[in-house]
Amino acid sequence: MGARSPQGDPAGKGPSNPARFRLDRPTERARQLRSAPTAAEELLWSKLRKSQLGGLTFTRQLPVAGYFGDFGCRRARLIVELDGSQHLDSAADAERTRRIAAEGYRVIRFWNNDLTNNLDGVLQAILIAASSSGERAPTPQPPPARGRGSQ
Repeated sequence: MGARSPQGDPAGKGPSNPARFRLDRPTERARQLRSAPTAAEELLWSKLRKSQLGGLTFTRQLPVAGYFGDFGCRRARLIVELDGSQHLDSAADAERTRRIAAEGYRVIRFWNNDLTNNLDGVLQAILIAASSSGERAPTPQPPPARGRGSQ
């Protein structure tokens, strides 16, 4: 049997089962994670939702590189992770960060107790990270017009 086309039909003439391709999407798992947030996630989400923080739009449980970032801002290419004590010196977290960074996202992490003890400081750090990750070189000026009006 030959290889299937991206549409799922061996002849490449159309999807044989269009729903099949939605099964690989992480939407259902992200939905499950959003339905059972930690207390720290609820607290931070209350400050990030509805573009309250510097007009930035955040998403909860943003899928990137096969992982789910606790909070993500696509425009700033920023993932915010909240970690409990189980994440102390975690090699798995280091690998996760490396893979997410390879997709062009910056990952910043906060301990849950940092959030509860210094919420304003955490929000300020997120704003700084979002503004610095969005920095780009200035757009170059177009070349001068030739022909009309220039001699």
